[in-house]
Amino acid sequence: MTDPTRPEDTARVVRSDAEWRALLPDLAYRVTRRHATERPFSHENFPAGPGRFACVCCGAVLFDKAQKYDSGSGWPSFWAPAAPDAIGERSDNSLFMRRTEVHCARCEAHLGHVFPDGPEPTGLRYCINGVALRFEPAGQGTG
Repeated sequence: MTDPTRPEDTARVVRSDAEWRALLPDLAYRVTRRHATERPFSHENFPAGPGRFACVCCGAVLFDKAQKYDSGSGWPSFWAPAAPDAIGERSDNSLFMRRTEVHCARCEAHLGHVFPDGPEPTGLRYCINGVALRFEPAGQGTG
């Protein structure tokens, strides 16, 4: 697990396509490196209890369990990232829609999209592919 307060854990992670393909299970590769989307309601629920969600590709901390909520969308949803600089955004005009794609700021793994229909205090819904995340319970290196 990375710690964004340590400079050595914020360095960019760059790998070739072949390296990513070898490191990741097929669905995780297709979602994070090829911008695919897992089917809604297809990702098993994450364990109960406090913890953090890390990028399946590079281990960067992306979301905290305290910001997770059930949006009913079929994908894990969060109202804020773990830190403002953990997530990058770019415009996504695919599928004849205008959306904001979100990716891991450290390795640029595609995570999902952010929408302006979430709960307070941010009003945002980070709609994330579960296969792009690895849950780490509190007390197991996550603090």
